[in-house]
Amino acid sequence: MACGFRRSIASQLSRVLDLPPENLIKSISAVPISRKEEVADFQLSVDSLLENSNDPVRPDIQVQAKKLAEKLKCDTVVSEISTGPGTVNFKINRELLTKAVLHQVIEDGSKYGLKSELFSGLSPRKVVVEFSSPNVAKKFHVGHLRSTIIGNFIANLKEALGHQVTRINYLGDWGMQFGLLGTGFQLFGYEEKLQSNPLQHLFEVYVQVNKEAADNKNIAKLAHEFFQRLELGDIQALSLWQRFRDLSIEEYIRIYQRLGIYFDEYSGESFYREKSQEVLKLLESKGLLQKTIKGTAIVDLSGNGDPSSICTVMRSDGTSLYATRDIAAAIDRMDKYNFDTMIYVTDKGQKKHFQQVFQMLKIMGYDWAERCQHVPFGVVQGMKTRRGDVTFLEDVLNEIRLRMLQNMASIKTTKELENPQETAERVGLAALIIQDFRGLLLSDYQFSWGRVFQSRGDTGVFLQYTHARLHSLEETFGSGYLNDLNTACLQEPQSVSILQHLLRFDEVLFKSSQDLQPRHIVSYLLTLSHLAAVAHKTLQIKDSPPDVAGARLHLFKAVRSVLANGMKLLGIIPVCRM
Repeated sequence: MACGFRRSIASQLSRVLDLPPENLIKSISAVPISRKEEVADFQLSVDSLLENSNDPVRPDIQVQAKKLAEKLKCDTVVSEISTGPGTVNFKINRELLTKAVLHQVIEDGSKYGLKSELFSGLSPRKVVVEFSSPNVAKKFHVGHLRSTIIGNFIANLKEALGHQVTRINYLGDWGMQFGLLGTGFQLFGYEEKLQSNPLQHLFEVYVQVNKEAADNKNIAKLAHEFFQRLELGDIQALSLWQRFRDLSIEEYIRIYQRLGIYFDEYSGESFYREKSQEVLKLLESKGLLQKTIKGTAIVDLSGNGDPSSICTVMRSDGTSLYATRDIAAAIDRMDKYNFDTMIYVTDKGQKKHFQQVFQMLKIMGYDWAERCQHVPFGVVQGMKTRRGDVTFLEDVLNEIRLRMLQNMASIKTTKELENPQETAERVGLAALIIQDFRGLLLSDYQFSWGRVFQSRGDTGVFLQYTHARLHSLEETFGSGYLNDLNTACLQEPQSVSILQHLLRFDEVLFKSSQDLQPRHIVSYLLTLSHLAAVAHKTLQIKDSPPDVAGARLHLFKAVRSVLANGMKLLGIIPVCRM
């Protein structure tokens, strides 16, 4: 990829440097476009070559760059060779660049950028991604949104790279809160309310029973007994719990459909209540389990009593804890999926928890614990609806749709839409996802409705608008122009900048595949949209000679295709009209 240009440059370099081309490919990168001047297309970092040399004396890299450039020759692919600060720069033959990039984008379709030599040697793996994981019997809290969209992005990216991905939603469906909820429903629940609005009613019951339990020790005792009955498999208690779980999943699936997200497996902590007892037995057999004065069971991961390295794995009444169930789940998934990598997507507050879980798996003798990875993320602050503090995701989705409909109604260029509600929701979700993915995942960020809905600037609305606008060009001027491509008609600076930027897509995908950060793709797509906006103004199709119009339409079609590919990876459904 990069249309074979990188490999062609590496072949010439390998003859001069006496190194295999494979060793050079990742040192050759596409040059970021510049608004001020025309830049070369590729550059070789001389520093990265010297890092691999055994010479103890580091030579002057500028001198090395010039010496190397003098040994290289222009050919049918490279039309100009120059040097920059510590780099050798390569300019590709302009007509070849145009023809190769546009041909590759159209031919590869959704696989453009993924067939690159940067990914050569990448063998398909089995990947498990655990994400979203809301708490059963509670309405879908907005706090689970980040895990949901980040996990979906990681699963999409891994799948696009050819891996076999299993998407798991590990529900919070076990634990002491079900003791409270079961007791609360027996005391304050109404069957008809549970039928009509299950999660809202269970939320109200949960709030009420918590309030009562704070003042009434007897309710706390009843809740404890209810959870013990659950752990012991009491049929009546389990039947009530199962209803809460089934009703919750129905509600969640409806919300996931709005987000365009699916799961291969709905699992949960409840699946591992028995297997967590096996974990405790295994820890005990290895001499790792210690009983405290309070009767709880702990594992000392430091081996020397360091309080920060102590992990509690069992309550004093013998019931299991979150960590024990996570260990049982990991063992079960290895048996079931034989994964090469398992990724957990949760907030950064759980960093220590996962470090302890992975460490415990290791000391239990499971070497594959090294294949487990935690992708942590920061907190969203200030997400409120017009009614005040927001708790539930559905409120946010409804607000997004409403505000977007109002925005679209106030803009004169808005087209007549078949389904304005669906379009508003898709554009609104794009806005939400781009605001979330622009920075480092680990960073906290301040949510802003004003920034989310700007139609200009670096927003999801701008991406959707660009996509719809380019789609409209194709509809207007149609297939008549898309037959022959005269590459000589695309030599304007605006065309060249777009072609150079399209060259870089594989590098951006490679970067995101390395660190699982979506921001590289977001930044790339925003730049592509800005370049397209400038080109749309200056490179007219209407009233241009047929070969010029056709070449420009080819260029805009390639931009729309790559834009759509990138948006889909991020979990955004591109709209064709807005």
